[in-house]
Amino acid sequence: MEKKQMGITYVPELSASMSVSDMDASIDWYQKVLGFDLLFRDDDLGWCELSTGVPGVTVGLAQSENVTQGGGATNVWGVKDIVEAKAQLDAHRVKQDGDIQIVPDMVKLITFYDPDGNAMMFAQSLSEGG
Repeated sequence: MEKKQMGITYVPELSASMSVSDMDASIDWYQKVLGFDLLFRDDDLGWCELSTGVPGVTVGLAQSENVTQGGGATNVWGVKDIVEAKAQLDAHRVKQDGDIQIVPDMVKLITFYDPDGNAMMFAQSLSEGG
């Protein structure tokens, strides 16, 4: 399904690209912690892509000697049960920014970080009975 927005026709595909300092360790982390699957890896390019379980959405990891922390976009992953998602983070001792935050009648959120300090969030919509 394509969507036309202000002269641009979008297709349901998105690759969230992030820099990482250790490709092997990062692939392992994204597989074990978030359950993503490796789709493609090219060591000559210093690039890989992982499937996320969200149709049309992949994560691209770019090998970099200098990974800047605290800047750029924050990927927000929608989840059905944020308590269950937080338990997965806890089980892997993933750094988190506090506890689950609640925006009444809207969403529950928690911020967490990959090994290179890339910020991400889990979000559970409260409008769907969450």
